[in-house]
Amino acid sequence: MSPISSNTRRTAFSLVLFFTACGLAGVVASQKVRAQAGDSDQDFRDSLKQFAGVYATVAANYAEPFTGDKPNDTIYDGAIPAMLRTLDPHSNFFDPKSYGKLQEEQRGRYYGVGMLIQPQLIGDKQRTVVLKPFAGTPSYKAGIHPGDIITDVDGKSTDGLDSNDVVALLKGEKGTHVKVTVARAGDQPGNAESLTFDLVRAEIPNNSVDLAYQIQPGIGYIHIKAVQETTGKEVGDALGSFGELKGLVLDLRDNPGGLLNQAVAVCDQFLKRGQVIVSQRGRAYPEQVYRANHGNDGKNYPIVILTNHGTASAAEIISGALQDHDRALIVGTTTFGKGLVQTVYQLSDNTGLTLTTYHYYTPSGRLIQRNYEGVSLYDYYSNHTKPQNDKDREVKLTDSGRTEYGGDGIAPDVPFDEPKPVHIQRVLIAHYAFFDFAQQYLGKHQVAKDAQVTPEMLDSFKQFLHARDIAFTDAEMAPVLDWVKANILAELLSTAYTEEDGARARAEWDPMVKKAVAVMGQAATLEQAAERADAAKQAAHSSMPSTM
Repeated sequence: MSPISSNTRRTAFSLVLFFTACGLAGVVASQKVRAQAGDSDQDFRDSLKQFAGVYATVAANYAEPFTGDKPNDTIYDGAIPAMLRTLDPHSNFFDPKSYGKLQEEQRGRYYGVGMLIQPQLIGDKQRTVVLKPFAGTPSYKAGIHPGDIITDVDGKSTDGLDSNDVVALLKGEKGTHVKVTVARAGDQPGNAESLTFDLVRAEIPNNSVDLAYQIQPGIGYIHIKAVQETTGKEVGDALGSFGELKGLVLDLRDNPGGLLNQAVAVCDQFLKRGQVIVSQRGRAYPEQVYRANHGNDGKNYPIVILTNHGTASAAEIISGALQDHDRALIVGTTTFGKGLVQTVYQLSDNTGLTLTTYHYYTPSGRLIQRNYEGVSLYDYYSNHTKPQNDKDREVKLTDSGRTEYGGDGIAPDVPFDEPKPVHIQRVLIAHYAFFDFAQQYLGKHQVAKDAQVTPEMLDSFKQFLHARDIAFTDAEMAPVLDWVKANILAELLSTAYTEEDGARARAEWDPMVKKAVAVMGQAATLEQAAERADAAKQAAHSSMPSTM
């Protein structure tokens, strides 16, 4: 039997400290509700002792050396995540790398060079390709182009590295230098020149509102991709840029959520002062109710919110609050159903823990969280099935008396499925056809910001597909021709101008966005019903006798 290394002993000791901290935190937090239960810490200590014994046996007798990263991997990737998964799907442990990424996502900014990259198979090698540099960033100012292949970062080859590894090399402290070498395609196929750029890392904003414009005169469109530290301000700025609105489309599709206080800040700009936005209830803490502190100053234009299965957490708080107060009409599919509140705890060695401490409830009292008992982690995230019978679910009423059901996310008022991709669409996406065509086309042509896809441009695209041996027929492309044109235009505008220009092209084609505009009248009727219901409540309240 080989002796246990000092590194392994330190890892085991750190793990015991981690479990002890979590256990004692749970004991302290729940003392009030468990004071009469007569629980003892002895079972907890016994469990720790058993775990330490198993860990020591594995470390001493495993077939391969228990050295290097293996002890930490066993803890970070095995023991701790497995423990948390027995609680719920959303309590998570973050190693130093993933914890740093979590903090970065919540801040909505990072220090780097400002480019979007993606792995692509070029020839027989997986290469890291620049999709686009962000306007105003170091990479954009230096002249890095979409389509450039990153070959080296600070002299380190990117061969064999995935995108996350390359991103890690590009990021760093503000004001530091990083040398990026790219291969840029020449005029002839197979020709490429090598260019090296000395970039100075800067703060790169990662805005949560990535598209905001008037999709029709008086009809605003805002897409929120995540709920971050600046989301409330970004939404306020977007609303201010529109002027007087006749309606608003708020696109929350594939928004994974984020910060509670920013979800509240968004709702505060649409609801009346004092209206409930969300409440959270936990076993060991008193209920907390969040209300609109400022209100919308009487700006009651109709709102349509777009949702899908990827709409989750803080984005569901926004959807549920505006739906319960009849302030918005929900169009799309039922949201994810993530109503568990995670508190972020910073632990030692730059690790972190998100632990479920509350449940979210909409203003009417609906529980957002769907059932996860007896469901595998894969099925929970991948297979969202609607409950068999609404009669078994909790029933709640909106302000105007409409029936809503709890316990399975936010159901749409107007169901509308996003078109499922057909074979030719999957083929074109898998081959990066639109992106690669844009690089080639813009090498010989200029495109105006208000351009449309002409028959000649479409013919050029088809010739490009033939040259790349991407099989298609006109018959299979015909049913999705509008989609093809929208993606051609989006990539051309994104490459020639900005990502926002490309996003507009896709939004103006998007069937769900068109549906949202089409049902704006229904949203206006809903808003009027809410106004009448509120007026009736105010009248009833004022007529009640008072005592001195």
